[in-house]
Amino acid sequence: MASPSNFVNIVPRVGFVSLGCPKALVDSELILTRLRSDGYEIAPNYRDSDLVVVNTCGFIDDAVRESLDAIGEALAENGRVIVTGCLGAKTAEDGANWVAQVHPKVLAVTGPHATDAVISQIHRHLPQPDAERPIQKRTPTPRTSDQSMIEFDPGVKLTPPHYAYLKISEGCNHRCTFCIIPSMRGDLVSRPISEVVREAEALFKRGVRELLVISQDTSAYGVDINYRTEFLDGRPARTRFADLAEALGRVASDHGGWVRFHYVYPYPHVDEVVGIMADSRYSNVLVPYLDVPFQHAHPDVLRRMKRPANGERNLERIQAWRAVLPNLTVRSTFIAGFPGETESEFQAVLDFLTAAELDRVGCFAYSPVEGATANALSGAVPSQLREERRDRLMAHQADISSRRLARRVGTQERVLIDELVWLVGDEDPDDAPGEPTAIARSTADAPEIDGVVRVILSANQMRELRVGQFIDVTITAADEHDLEGRLT
Repeated sequence: MASPSNFVNIVPRVGFVSLGCPKALVDSELILTRLRSDGYEIAPNYRDSDLVVVNTCGFIDDAVRESLDAIGEALAENGRVIVTGCLGAKTAEDGANWVAQVHPKVLAVTGPHATDAVISQIHRHLPQPDAERPIQKRTPTPRTSDQSMIEFDPGVKLTPPHYAYLKISEGCNHRCTFCIIPSMRGDLVSRPISEVVREAEALFKRGVRELLVISQDTSAYGVDINYRTEFLDGRPARTRFADLAEALGRVASDHGGWVRFHYVYPYPHVDEVVGIMADSRYSNVLVPYLDVPFQHAHPDVLRRMKRPANGERNLERIQAWRAVLPNLTVRSTFIAGFPGETESEFQAVLDFLTAAELDRVGCFAYSPVEGATANALSGAVPSQLREERRDRLMAHQADISSRRLARRVGTQERVLIDELVWLVGDEDPDDAPGEPTAIARSTADAPEIDGVVRVILSANQMRELRVGQFIDVTITAADEHDLEGRLT
């Protein structure tokens, strides 16, 4: 028997591939947090992994192909693979699991938002270290300042240290005809407002400077539990979007951070949230930005999509929001070439963009998704025409974006630094040292989907600044997507 001094404890290592949207990223963070708590190590590559987890996306065909390729690569490079995520919920015609049919060598398959099921399968195929005496999960300790609250451990985060996604609910109550998310993630399930606020506070204490609030339908937060009332620091607060905005505004103000709202359906009560964002107590921390997925503007197309709004009312709502909050940034996404879409219906989207002057826009050419009820609609638009309409929409929006960004030249803005780089221009020789530059984001820019502010620095400024720092800049130039500036 080996002596204790010669004993080596081999800790099981799990590799992880995370695909898909920010909501899937949060699922990955939850799984990784549990793995860490259970004593596993996270491996940086296939070779050093005892097992690999692939968190998949199954929303559109390109995402399905990417997920299947990732599973195949993990099987080829490692051989021991557990699949989770939206694609894992897909069933074949015979009712069997579709992923398991395509890749029969996978060890197990679970659906999305299934942390317990994933961990159970990992335990089965790769037992915990010292399985007879499992590592005890960390027990929250009481706060000295408020015995009614406990410290919240936000766990593993896959984003850069200065920003994080805060998921407030799971699932969706809508049944949009182009979408299969409810069949994968179920109906709306809201997190308690006290838990959400505790996580926000813990993230700010960890050093996060910006929280990006996400869900499938942020505006519907709390409707599933009848807007249940809880108490935050002795104050009553309903599990409701407006109450959450105010509570997060107080936390962000205490810590000098930003809060940004995504996936906001344009329900009437969003007007109240815009009023809170305009309140002087919160105007510097609840950034004037709403990500609103309009998808289309013509009422007939919206009816075929089963969307809970129409273009005319949406335009009125945007105008009312900007009357209260003139610097509000509105981002949205649209679908071009939805089944039955006529040229005049598509033109209604272009007219809507002209009238609304949205700041940030993305567009997808309609792609049939297996299981979506829109597939049964008549009037399929040819794929070439769908792509052509998408390109026309984005070119139309580029002109709008250019005009709106040009108005900001000469203004002073606060931005958040994402990177510090030595930027070499296209016309500079290959051996040029580059220009010291901060790649930053304004209140109008969410990470990875919007533009950036490139801030030209001196060498001394480059040495003094750090990623995750807020700086004040004067905007000096603009193009279709991005801004340039200098320190104020």
